[in-house]
Amino acid sequence: MYVVTRYSDVRAVLRDTERFVNGMRPSTGSPEQNARRARMLELYRESGWLPAPSLAGYDGQRHKELRAVFTRAFRARRIKGLESFVEQTARALVDAFAKQGRVELVGALSVPLPLLVIGRQMGVPPEDMGKIKAWTDAWVQRLGMMQTEEQERWSVEMEIEAQHYFQPIFERLREEPNDTVLSDMVNSQAGTAPLSDRQLHAHMMADTFVGGSETTTNALSAGAWLLTRFPEAYAALAADPERHLPTFIEEVLRLESPVQGLFRVAAEEVELHGVAIPAGATLNIRYAAANRDPEQFERPEVLDLSRNNASSHLAFGLGVHACIGAPLARRELYWGFRCLLERTAGLRLAPDAPEPRHHPNFCLRALRELHLVFTPKN
Repeated sequence: MYVVTRYSDVRAVLRDTERFVNGMRPSTGSPEQNARRARMLELYRESGWLPAPSLAGYDGQRHKELRAVFTRAFRARRIKGLESFVEQTARALVDAFAKQGRVELVGALSVPLPLLVIGRQMGVPPEDMGKIKAWTDAWVQRLGMMQTEEQERWSVEMEIEAQHYFQPIFERLREEPNDTVLSDMVNSQAGTAPLSDRQLHAHMMADTFVGGSETTTNALSAGAWLLTRFPEAYAALAADPERHLPTFIEEVLRLESPVQGLFRVAAEEVELHGVAIPAGATLNIRYAAANRDPEQFERPEVLDLSRNNASSHLAFGLGVHACIGAPLARRELYWGFRCLLERTAGLRLAPDAPEPRHHPNFCLRALRELHLVFTPKN
């Protein structure tokens, strides 16, 4: 694996979809790794649907056709229409703990806010969000590439369980379409044909419930933790949130990079900085490193509310594979932080709680828990 970390190189790789490609490819792992992968695929064959590539796994015309389905489903008018629901949901979640003077923020706000929003878009009942979260957690842990075989088997079984939950919903929506995003996806044409069940299952997990919640969840938690570590920025933000929130959100995304890095494959031999990368080699594109490159960001380790290029970060990717859900994620972050600032003061780590720790994951940066204490407002 070749690891790409400079900001300029990451941008170049993301923009060059001819030499650096996505797509399913034969495994190039060890015999033991290939055998383990085959055992996992057999589980899907026996009990569920074989995984298809997510939207990010395609290039060229096929990617263009599939992205058009998502662009229609997540069109700007629909996202704008969610604004009041996002605000109301954020306020209700913060109100539930605002008088208590302490909170475990990941479970109280960071997880439920984006899940309830994407659940509304997909037409999933709020009472099923617990199951959805368990399934997305299992999927994310497998993505993280740090599981034992027993743990990976559990993740696959959880994904198959999710497949059997959604399959009858797909079938019902084909017979009785409604105004949800999921109905649009089920009944849209991708090129000349509708999405297959196998494709729908892949997009449900990777592109909607994981893609539509993980970035926001992790950024909300990370942003609140940053406030406890940068008191001057916190004071400025609390004094004038309307002025500083847009930059604060971009700085959180830049500093913490909820998606730490993804992958590309060299379609031909390429040389970068004197290193020959052979055709077929895997490149790990590290968004997080690029977002702290001192050649692009002055004092990159600092939360700076006066930074004039904060939004040039790569937390949402770039080019044809840039995250479609970025506008909605920013609105969720805006209302999550806005409501937190309106109802609390003096946020700080709970002195009787353990130091915050992250889940082990090669691709994502996610806090396990964040215990905070504060002075209630209003």
